Amino acid sequence: MGEYSIALDSRDDDANVNFVSHAHTDHISGLRKNKKALASEITKDIVESRSGLSMELMEEPECVELLNAGHMLGSRQLFVQNDLHGYSILYSGDYQMDEPVLAEKLETKRADVLIVDSTYPYPEVKFDDKNEVIDAIQFYARKKTERGHVVFGAYTVGRAQELVKILNDAGMVPAVDEKIAAVNEVYRKHGARLEYVPIERPEDSAIVVVGQSKLAAVREAIMAKSIKKVYTAVASGWSKIFRFDTDVQFNLSDHADFSQALDYINACSPRIVFTFGSNARLFAKHLAMRGYDARPLVYTSEVNALMLNYI
Repeated sequence: MGEYSIALDSRDDDANVNFVSHAHTDHISGLRKNKKALASEITKDIVESRSGLSMELMEEPECVELLNAGHMLGSRQLFVQNDLHGYSILYSGDYQMDEPVLAEKLETKRADVLIVDSTYPYPEVKFDDKNEVIDAIQFYARKKTERGHVVFGAYTVGRAQELVKILNDAGMVPAVDEKIAAVNEVYRKHGARLEYVPIERPEDSAIVVVGQSKLAAVREAIMAKSIKKVYTAVASGWSKIFRFDTDVQFNLSDHADFSQALDYINACSPRIVFTFGSNARLFAKHLAMRGYDARPLVYTSEVNALMLNYI
């Protein structure tokens, strides 16, 4: 991209610009070396409020377009039109095909080269209907709070805010921990309507949303002070693969499953697909078996060389 070399959601010592698709901590490591970034204002606000890292947002060059990814509020994809070599590139980051609970709806765009997230590379994994999952969460929360306390464990950024919104839509205002409250305020600054109260005495709250690592401790704290039963829950796409140590788990995901990933790839209509992330090799294998020209992309610094070899 001319004088720019872009790191994709990771640290790349050869890059002079970071593309930060969204504010989850596993996507911001490049900022520890270089503060210059392509990202949304919302992502910048969340990152700076949580991590202490600073971001210097650069103006998008004419050949660059940031597209909504649907993953979480502020999440973006990176589209680059490479006129020098005559091809276009789209990097998905984490994305979601379903209607998001809070995020901006996914945008797709045709590209010659697609670099696509590989979080769920398993053809046999199919997520449940999102509206049905939301209904189930709300029904469970209503019924169980009639008898006791409900504690949801969630990722502090993204999933926790979705749960607060889902509970709000069912007429419930959850108590949340301090870290979730801080992210909620950034969401509210950018227009999300979230009603919550801070946790003071968890035993006084019928419904609580805390960071997943705190779930067991909060459960124990409530049980020590309340005579009512305490129910625990988690909402995650990984519930299709793993069993969590909770009373119930809901298949609420902000990613695409394998079938949805195929829909996304077909909408982008690439000539070449590079799979990206920890499951890149497995995802590329399954795509190749279905006739796609797909191969894993392990190092972002190899992007340009690989594309020039195959275009």
